[in-house]
Amino acid sequence: MALFTSFKTAIAVALIGISSIAHAGHDTETDQNGVILAGHDVIGYFTEGKPVLGSAKFTAVYNDAIYRFASAENRDLFNTNPAKYAPQYGGFCAYGMTFGKKFDIDGKAFEVVDGKLYVNKNLDVYKAWAENVPKHIIEANSEWPEVEEVDPNKL
Repeated sequence: MALFTSFKTAIAVALIGISSIAHAGHDTETDQNGVILAGHDVIGYFTEGKPVLGSAKFTAVYNDAIYRFASAENRDLFNTNPAKYAPQYGGFCAYGMTFGKKFDIDGKAFEVVDGKLYVNKNLDVYKAWAENVPKHIIEANSEWPEVEEVDPNKL
């Protein structure tokens, strides 16, 4: 009987784990290892004004996504207020979100507007985003609540 109970517990834990992974995949744009922003240091966008690759040595988890940082200092700064630094729309392409679509990003195309980080699929897509940033933010903000929990493959 104890073996059966342990087996049921193991199955329940596995299902919760699968559910958590699936959830993370719907509202955050991560790679197969759960890393967000294509491994770039989110703090670098704010402090250096450019994409800086993070290291697996310095990480933090926020909203089921693994953030990598170039230094312990950047990690610690992020941990003081993760919501302040986390990318908008779960790290999905901001321009794609104007159409209610969730596209992956390369981590190189970004913009910080009013203290918020917006990332785009690539530099070509960023050019379209940059044509009218205020309009695109309004459109994307309108779409995000409708698609936040939807599997990207179903959009």
